[in-house]
Amino acid sequence: MELEKQSYVIAVGVDLTEQEGLFQFTFQIANPKIDDASGGATQTISIPTSDLITATDIANNFVTKKINLDHTRVIIISEELARTGQFISILQPSSRTTQMRRNIQIIVTKEKAETFLRIASPELENKPHKYYQFMITRASETGVIPEADFHHFFQITEGKDDLFLAIFASAVHQEEDLSKPSIEKIAGELITTGGNPAQFMGSAVFKNGKMIDILNAQETRMTTILDKTKKMDDIISAFPDPINPTYNIAGNFIQKEECNIDIKYDAENNHASINVFVPFEFETVAIPSMIRYSDDNELKKILKKALEEHYQSIAEKLIIKTQQQYQAEPFYWSLFIRKFFNDIPSYEEANWSEDIYPNADINVVFQLQRLEFGKSLYDTNLNEMGD
Repeated sequence: MELEKQSYVIAVGVDLTEQEGLFQFTFQIANPKIDDASGGATQTISIPTSDLITATDIANNFVTKKINLDHTRVIIISEELARTGQFISILQPSSRTTQMRRNIQIIVTKEKAETFLRIASPELENKPHKYYQFMITRASETGVIPEADFHHFFQITEGKDDLFLAIFASAVHQEEDLSKPSIEKIAGELITTGGNPAQFMGSAVFKNGKMIDILNAQETRMTTILDKTKKMDDIISAFPDPINPTYNIAGNFIQKEECNIDIKYDAENNHASINVFVPFEFETVAIPSMIRYSDDNELKKILKKALEEHYQSIAEKLIIKTQQQYQAEPFYWSLFIRKFFNDIPSYEEANWSEDIYPNADINVVFQLQRLEFGKSLYDTNLNEMGD
C-alpha cells in the first residue's frame, strides 16, 4: 500500500470508562508529509470499545487513511486503569496481532491517557513518529525510567516471581516541593517553563499484572544498577557534600563491571542469604562548595567513603521496601536461586516471592574502584580573586 494512503499510529492510550468492560482507546496518529521535508502533523482521536483491535477497525471507518500499527512506539495507560489489574486482559489480545511489535514501551500516566496524549502532542516536532523514541531513549540513558517493553512485561508477569517496572509519566504539573531533591521526585513533580509539558520520570511497579506503587527516579536508577540483566550507561549523579552538606557534589557514576550476586540457600529451612557486590567508578565534575578534595588524600578518603555509603543507603532502603511492602523484587534475582532446585515444581513449591525473598538476609556493598576529578584538578580560589 502507498505510504500516503496510510495513517501511522505512534501512540495508543487506554482509559477506564463508566461502563464495565468498555475502555476508551486514544490513537495519536502521525501524518508524514511525503513531499514536505519539514515533517508532518499529528491527529488524536478517541474511541470507546472493548479492545484495541476492534478500536482500530472502528477508526478505519472514519479516518481517511488506513490505520497502521506497525510504527507504534508506546502504549499509554492511566494509573487509574493500571491499579485495577485489567490492563493485562487488554494487552493480551494486542500481542497476538502481527502489527504490534514486542518492543513497544509501556507508559503509565498520573492523569488519563487521553489527557496526556492531547496535552503532550508533539506538534512542534519535525518528525512526530520519532518523538517517543528519542524521549524514552534519552531518559533511559540517565536511568530515571526503566526499560518497559511488551516482551519483558509478559515474561515477568507469567513468571510470577518478580516485579515489572513500567515508565511513569505526566503532563500535568503539581506544585513543586523545593525541599525534596529532584532525583527523589516522579513525573509531574518538577516545575518547568516552556517546551513540551510531558515528563518521563520514575516507574510504576506491577505485581502479577497489577500496579501497586510508584518508584521515584533515584529508586528506579538503583533497580537498574542491581539488575544484571539490564545495561546502564554512565549517569550524572549528585550527593550531599560530606564536608559541607549545604551543597551537592555532582559527577558521573560509571559501572564498567556487572554487580556480583552471590546467593546461599538453606533448603531445610527454605532460607536464603544474598550478598551483592557493586563495583563502580566516579568522575567528579562539580564541587560547588569549592573544597579541594583533589589535592588532599585525607579529603579523598572522606569523599570515597561518603560515595560508597550514599549508594549503599539508597540500595538498602529500596531492598527493605521490596521485602516488607512488595514481598517481591524488581532486580530479577530469582534467576540466581533456581540452580538450587532440581526441577520447576520444587522451585515453585519453595515460593521465591512470598517465602524466600521477603525473609532473606541481604547484604549490599558498593565499592569505589576509581575516583577522578575531570579535566581540571583544581578550582579557582575565590578568596584570592581581586581587581
